[in-house]
Amino acid sequence: MRSIAVANQKGGVGKTTTSVNLAVALARAGQRVCLVDLDPQAHATLHAGVQPGAHPVSSYDMLVEGRSLEEARVQAGERLHVIPSHIDLSAVEMALANRPGREGLLRQRIEGDAACRSGGVAAGADALVHDTMVIDCPPSLGLLSLNAMAAADEVLLPLQPHFLALHGLSKLLETMELVADRVNPRLRLLGVVLCMFESATRLANEVARDVEGFFASSHGNHPVWSEARVFQTRIRRNIRLAEAPSFGQSIFDYAPDSHGAEDYAALAEEVIQAAAVDRETVRRAA
Repeated sequence: MRSIAVANQKGGVGKTTTSVNLAVALARAGQRVCLVDLDPQAHATLHAGVQPGAHPVSSYDMLVEGRSLEEARVQAGERLHVIPSHIDLSAVEMALANRPGREGLLRQRIEGDAACRSGGVAAGADALVHDTMVIDCPPSLGLLSLNAMAAADEVLLPLQPHFLALHGLSKLLETMELVADRVNPRLRLLGVVLCMFESATRLANEVARDVEGFFASSHGNHPVWSEARVFQTRIRRNIRLAEAPSFGQSIFDYAPDSHGAEDYAALAEEVIQAAAVDRETVRRAA
């Protein structure tokens, strides 16, 4: 199973919108997807059409009480399951303050779940198997984001094309290198996706060039993010993307003919292609 943490410690950059719509787009492309909501605000849960608190087991219970992914999993669509969040998750750092290995709890739950391993829960066409897990992180680099990075193979970074949005980039990369060094050596930055993009503005295009130049100049220097890409798909500013969560729908259900649906479908295709390229690179290296 491939696992992708969608992370940025800055809020309002399109992180949850990207988590949900990418997960749905991957499911529409034929993948079996599990969306994990690790944000106490539970916006990804709501966006996916699941009411926080309606299911007896949440991501809080999974991390703090030791409940399994199987118990927390809710079907939210064809080939799409959600691990819902709850406001209780805001107290997770206090609840786990003295727990040894607390940054690796999500990874333990994933490793103990049959649907996250090849082979699935049971043999046959009806087996529950996840091809991809998408983890929506909170807007911080605290314990919840560390759990996501300790469990994930890759990090996807949504970035608003604004100079202030660039300020936290180095801190996120530093945190990723720390996690890779101490907890999860397979962690890599998958890439940056520019959200709320307005191609007609000079600022957006300047920031895009700066980000591309930054990663181009770092190629080969930092193992965790030296192979990162800036995705060619730009998520254009689109009012339909802002409206969809209030209806508990992805952009594909709410406004399938919108620019938002077109952009997230294109992003999902790039993410799928990136995995194929990475597998071929590993094969050739072997």
